[in-house]
Amino acid sequence: MTGLKNEVVDGLRAALRGTLLQPGDADYDGARQIWNAMIDRRPALIVRSAGTADVCTAVAFARDHGLPLAVRGGGHNIAGNALCDDGLVIDLTGMRGVHVDQDACLAYVDGGALLGDVDHETQACGLAVPLGINSTTGVAGLTLGGGFGWLSRMLGLTVDSLVGAEIVTADARRRHIGPRQEPDLFWAIRGGGGNFGVVTRFEFALHAVGPAVTAGLVVFPAAQGGEVLRRYRDYVDTLPNDVSIWAVLRKAPPLPFLPPDVHGQDIVALAVFSPRPVDEAAAALEPVRAFGTVLGEHVGAVPYAAWQKTFDPLLAPGARNYWKSHNFVTLSDDAIDIVLRYAGSVPTPQCEIFLGLIGGRANEPAVDATAYPHRNVTYAMNVHGRWLEAADDARCVGWAREFFAAVAPYAAGSVYIN
Repeated sequence: MTGLKNEVVDGLRAALRGTLLQPGDADYDGARQIWNAMIDRRPALIVRSAGTADVCTAVAFARDHGLPLAVRGGGHNIAGNALCDDGLVIDLTGMRGVHVDQDACLAYVDGGALLGDVDHETQACGLAVPLGINSTTGVAGLTLGGGFGWLSRMLGLTVDSLVGAEIVTADARRRHIGPRQEPDLFWAIRGGGGNFGVVTRFEFALHAVGPAVTAGLVVFPAAQGGEVLRRYRDYVDTLPNDVSIWAVLRKAPPLPFLPPDVHGQDIVALAVFSPRPVDEAAAALEPVRAFGTVLGEHVGAVPYAAWQKTFDPLLAPGARNYWKSHNFVTLSDDAIDIVLRYAGSVPTPQCEIFLGLIGGRANEPAVDATAYPHRNVTYAMNVHGRWLEAADDARCVGWAREFFAAVAPYAAGSVYIN
């Protein structure tokens, strides 16, 4: 461990409004558990910050004592960047405030807030920030990497709606940054990851969305996957920006609209989304049903905040995860064949391959407008190795790595850092 004297640690504790945890404290083990159960790290100190002043104090302490420093927002990072061994963790999970200024169409979001926190507050006003697709994801990590989801084609990436931020830099100074205040630093946090400081507050422009949207799933048999994905690829090139369709290949979960004999079988599910009412979105979504034999579907009007939680059960905490990602400008027939081959050999029912459709407004900014540079990408492809038992580690990690290597020659050569 760090070898810090008790009086030094006690001095840090006295300087905080929040809580300081050490190994042996009652809440320590719970505080070092994050979303990915593969990650088992033991920080020397965990500062559960109550506000920005605590963050400044913690950064200064880590700097002055030469401690490794990690920052926990939502704790969703697959690689476990929220934790470090024998160092100091700044835990922002107590800072989840969201304030909506409806007149100015702005949201002020604390650094520990989750996507669901933002959706809950903004949707009460019929407004939204273009965020990700899992409500338990942390806003901070998502935003700092770029951020894409159902609204990206219509409204751009999450960073494209970021108009300002409060950040604590390595000198332990609190700074307010934006297009006119330290613009270089503001440029860097829009896609450059968590390398530039601890963001304690995000300021987002809000957009009119919902509360009701059109969304749902159309499910096809994996045996028709080649035809479905090729027709999907050709069709999405014609879509308006306010329609998004993602593809997910996996074992069918026990969804109530699927026949029981489909549960556990290999499927291709197309997740469709539009902020338009059902009657207006119908023309764009109807052709999807002709891609193959529909095993089941559930598409209709749904509250946007509820749709944002649709995939939460498939991404619940406590499982072991190993993910890889490729960006694609085009999806070749050869790439589709590789996707289908590996989707047909998933090592556990929790593993999946998904294609997130981007493009549209997300690709309008210049490549150097933000630190997120991938402004030519049509699809973000993720392979989700996901399982429950440590005994399956090698098998599941190996499957994800093999797929990643096999499809790499057909990818754009860039990777979404989240």
